[in-house]
Amino acid sequence: MNVKKIPVYIIMLLASVVFLFPLLWSLISSLKPEANIVSYPPKWIPDKMTLDNYLMVLQNYPYLSWMKNSVYMTVASTIFVLVLTTPAAYAFGRLHFRGKKILFTLVVSMLLIPIQAYIVPLFLLVSKLGILNTYSSIILVAGANVTSVFILTSFFKSIPNELEEAARIDGCQDFGIFARIMLPLCKPAISTVTILMFITNWNNFLWPLIAIRENSLKPLTVGIAQFMGGANSTAQFQYGTSLAGACMAIIPSVIVFLSLQRYFVEGISNTGIKG
Repeated sequence: MNVKKIPVYIIMLLASVVFLFPLLWSLISSLKPEANIVSYPPKWIPDKMTLDNYLMVLQNYPYLSWMKNSVYMTVASTIFVLVLTTPAAYAFGRLHFRGKKILFTLVVSMLLIPIQAYIVPLFLLVSKLGILNTYSSIILVAGANVTSVFILTSFFKSIPNELEEAARIDGCQDFGIFARIMLPLCKPAISTVTILMFITNWNNFLWPLIAIRENSLKPLTVGIAQFMGGANSTAQFQYGTSLAGACMAIIPSVIVFLSLQRYFVEGISNTGIKG
């Protein structure tokens, strides 16, 4: 081990503890009785480990239905984002056409505008289309994701021009280059975007809260808010059920990240680096 790197490792270890502490505390607290959770001073090790909070969530709320809705909305939204933004990013990154820089600047500038700034006209538009209280109201809005365009465009720009020139010499047109050359090469970037979009769509709360009113169609984020006495709920706040519901809600994101993590660092490190 390089002695000079020991301070770096120590700092990284401390940072990991800071970031993991809330998750670990939530997991332990979800296994405590309600009285232990609110006791002072707080106890790391509960007097009695119990799964009552998890059973209460599954028995008293349509948690599995919310989970199914979230899985469907998130997977469909992520696929829709990739289908829309990958060709757009290829056009911005590799093709030459008039007004490309101006158009790309306008698209990326949307990153500066929070959804709260245009959520009212967005709601009116979706209402006029007649898709409120449907999965489509979530999936279609999710497709307009600028972050995905930005990341994939940077990656396409980093691919050496020699590969494209060799493909054109062999007779490939733009679509052939995109499908046969560029897509396989940008697998790390697509994996990175998949992780980011899955987590973003999975954690989406504000827009589903406004667009989905039917309890049977609500995603998990909106449903869990009912544990906390929010999202039009009159329920009393329960720490145990809230933490249990939140801990179970983390599982799909962790599975997706662990499945694609080997591409994640490579995709991030290659973004914006010219080959």
